[in-house]
Amino acid sequence: MKLDNLQPKKGSTKRRRRVGRGIAAGQGASAGLGMRGQKSRSGAGTRPGFEGGQLPLYRRLPKLKHFTVINRKQYTTINVGKLASLPANTDVTLASLIKAKIITTNDGPLKILGDGDLNVSLNVKAAAFTAGARNKIEAAGGSCEVIEESASQKPE
Repeated sequence: MKLDNLQPKKGSTKRRRRVGRGIAAGQGASAGLGMRGQKSRSGAGTRPGFEGGQLPLYRRLPKLKHFTVINRKQYTTINVGKLASLPANTDVTLASLIKAKIITTNDGPLKILGDGDLNVSLNVKAAAFTAGARNKIEAAGGSCEVIEESASQKPE
């Protein structure tokens, strides 16, 4: 027998405490609810979430849509259609795209998006790919390689 196995005998019941029935009963007068105030009165208490007039938590928090994500990942994005002008079997990286002047700013690691058509096989190395972009690059005979973010790719 262990302490976590202890329980009353099957079928046994304990008498309920009758509060507010005089001082001899142990919980007389205020019935354990304290002296005065909202929580000592009969009837319903406060509704769930009520904070005594202070603006409640559920109203202080932002709604589901359109609030800014803290520490959001910032990517340099480019669509697959822009890569079609590159020669076949080229290694595509963020540095090579800046050198070719297809991308003008480094806003963070490279992410390839799926808008446009591609008919050239390319070896693309980026931090992220959308599913459509990956399908289009591989359908054109190219390869997609996910690379980790390095210090040189992070925006200044």
